[in-house]
Amino acid sequence: MRIAIIGGGISGLSAAYYLEQERAAGAPLETTLFESSGRLGGVMFSDRIGDCVVEGGPDSFLTEKPWAAQLCAELGIDGDLIGSNDAQRITYIVVKGRLIPMPDGLMFMVPTKLIPTALTPLFSWGTKLRMLGELLHPPRPVDKDETVAQMVERHFGSEVVDRLADPLLSGVYGGDAASLSVRAVLPRFVEMEENYGSLCRAMLASRRKLAAMQHTKGYAPKPLFSSLKGGMQQLIDAIVARLDAQSLRTWSAVGGLARSGTGWELMTPRGPEQFDAVIFATPARIASQMLAAIDAQLSADLGGVQYSSSITVTLGYRREQLKMCPPGFGFLVPRSEGTRMLATTFVHTKFPFRAPESKALVRCFLGGSKDQGVLKLSDEEITAVVRQELKQITGLEAEPWFVKVYRWDRAMAQYTPGHLERIERIGASLKQMQNLAIAGNFYKGIGVPDCVRTGKEAAQQMAALARAGQATKA
Repeated sequence: MRIAIIGGGISGLSAAYYLEQERAAGAPLETTLFESSGRLGGVMFSDRIGDCVVEGGPDSFLTEKPWAAQLCAELGIDGDLIGSNDAQRITYIVVKGRLIPMPDGLMFMVPTKLIPTALTPLFSWGTKLRMLGELLHPPRPVDKDETVAQMVERHFGSEVVDRLADPLLSGVYGGDAASLSVRAVLPRFVEMEENYGSLCRAMLASRRKLAAMQHTKGYAPKPLFSSLKGGMQQLIDAIVARLDAQSLRTWSAVGGLARSGTGWELMTPRGPEQFDAVIFATPARIASQMLAAIDAQLSADLGGVQYSSSITVTLGYRREQLKMCPPGFGFLVPRSEGTRMLATTFVHTKFPFRAPESKALVRCFLGGSKDQGVLKLSDEEITAVVRQELKQITGLEAEPWFVKVYRWDRAMAQYTPGHLERIERIGASLKQMQNLAIAGNFYKGIGVPDCVRTGKEAAQQMAALARAGQATKA
């Protein structure tokens, strides 16, 4: 059975890796991966600049989601997994130009400790009183898909949307709280509201469970984020090393596909080629275009997925030049502050093995769904913006020894209201076709572990199809 994978990012490479495992285990498979650019890995890209590791795209993944770490273990690179330095995890929010630390006990915008919440200058007294009153919220069924902003405002007010929900979500999704679906982005919040009513009461119950676990013998809390000593590129390189180089075609854009009997005909740079099955690991819009003449409903659903663009800028300094910067992981900037910068990470503090003791790495994020125009600026203009805003917020005026700008055009899927229903319809359409599968950051989760999982599930679906075909012939 010949399988084509369209797209060579982490989702497509994961599919290729797991198909190779299935082939080695006896499944009658032959795989070809098509990547339109000259590089495999998509947005996962690490640079070595001097003696520093610089990430162009994601710098880590959530430890609690297992699929990326499991893949690292299978590839034999789990010994190089590193955790975030959570003992130094302080995150600041910029409020009226000042860096305010997020108060102790704040669990993803939900306060769980009374005194730190009461004392923090992050919120006005009106918001603090509203947080206290939130404890009385009765349970309620969530019968419609609302935005994160709508839910958070119902519970805590607009100030929490502006100073917490929006900055936190812009860092993860490149979107804003007013356009992201709470069911798709924060399903736990929906569950908490249905069971407890109050998000504060639900989070307090969660804290008690966590505390009970920590008293269990042998329990060791895991770091919030995981990465690799050599950067996230190390995962890409390890997968590619396990694949047949002849099966990986870079600079090979697929121009279209059509039905060919029960299989598929792909228009490739080598001409028309026949395949029994196809896995799309591209942005949804590309799959939508290619499937327009094959399944109008599937194409429309895929075309309905929106994307945002982003820019990351990493600046290298000598450690001594950052004396005026506060300790911790970095800061988030609410849009109401009027800056173009959305967030800044002090990479040398967040992770080991990124810079030697004498060096510091500062990573800034721009763009997102409300500032797509930033991509039109030149690297020099972007660097000037970042340096000016760093000076304005932290007082950092020193000359960096390097600046590296990375642009990611329409790379981040936006989980807007109705997203889960859309994904359900896409799944139903794919089920009818059987020999078509989809993987990617728009499908079942935005992060690296979710991309790995969708690639693995697509591979398993195709391997089962190949084995079923083998059994029928036998």
